[in-house]
Amino acid sequence: MCGRVQGLIERVPGSGVWWIRWTDHLGKRHLEKVGRRSDAISLLAKRRHEKLLRKKLPERLQGSVVTFGDLSKDTLAHSREENGERSTAELALKLAIIGQEFDSRPADGITKQDIQNWLMERTDEREWSPATRNRYQAAFSLVFRVAVDNEKLTVNPAARIKRKAEHNDRIRFLSDAEEKKLMAVIRENWPHYLPAFLTSVHTGMRAGEQFGLQWSSVSLARKIITLHRTKGGKTRHIPLNAIALAAFKALHTDKHSHGSVFLNTERQPLRSARDWFEPAVEKAGLRDYTWHCNRHTFASRLVMAGVDIRTVAQLMGHSTIQMTMRYAHLAPEHTQMAVDRLVSSSEQLVTKSVTGKTSRKR
Repeated sequence: MCGRVQGLIERVPGSGVWWIRWTDHLGKRHLEKVGRRSDAISLLAKRRHEKLLRKKLPERLQGSVVTFGDLSKDTLAHSREENGERSTAELALKLAIIGQEFDSRPADGITKQDIQNWLMERTDEREWSPATRNRYQAAFSLVFRVAVDNEKLTVNPAARIKRKAEHNDRIRFLSDAEEKKLMAVIRENWPHYLPAFLTSVHTGMRAGEQFGLQWSSVSLARKIITLHRTKGGKTRHIPLNAIALAAFKALHTDKHSHGSVFLNTERQPLRSARDWFEPAVEKAGLRDYTWHCNRHTFASRLVMAGVDIRTVAQLMGHSTIQMTMRYAHLAPEHTQMAVDRLVSSSEQLVTKSVTGKTSRKR
């Protein structure tokens, strides 16, 4: 039988889930969920050691405790500067959920195990997909990365957590018939937003890139968009085909030639397509289609038209060619032509080895 350890608690007897109770150097009590008993014992020893180190520090060096909530504020400020308001708003929603448990905790006391336990519990409770779990893990990592950059911490405990495989092999894109249905619904019910939809399908921009687009980044004369704030952090240029160019020209008027390109019906910057696009998809009778799928439609049609993968990757703004390779199977004619090239040079040799006869060239 394991000996009893003061500060170690199995709140539900027999569950195998252990908690630790400890008091920091300021006298504040803490209750932490850990998991395995051995892990709980190790973490409890670490907390007591941290408390001892802080007590030994001279008062002038102890300073105020930096909490996770403090670091979250720094991270949101960083995001506004680097990524814009839309991405920052999405990050703020995730940090608000994370903050319910972590905001009041000293940042330097949060471990890799703490983060992993929280991600595991929330994944089970809310039935998160691997992709959603990875987004919350990325939020944790960003908070600590910014803290390290700001010299408020020395390590990022989330950096060593392995991402879950997302299995994003399935690609949903519009067929020609589905596009006609969807366009008819938008034209009838939300005609103001038709140019936004056409722009998405014919440029492949990410939602954040499109709804953050300013007229200063659009050249109608040169038929090109210049994206400065991209997910990969690099400037990207997207040429406009005839349909995308017509959509931009429909939006460009004497009264609307500066500021945000895409506006809502109240002439305010459009931040999202959710309010009208999801009802349009439902009304058109489409299944499993979201705004992000417009991006898949753009890439899929390029590949099916015979555009090489590297050019598609450039237009999509993918950081690695592997991200684009998921579309490669959509070009069967292209791959068929590749293997057919082998036949012209070795046809007679192969035919003779199989049939014993030399084939006649037609």
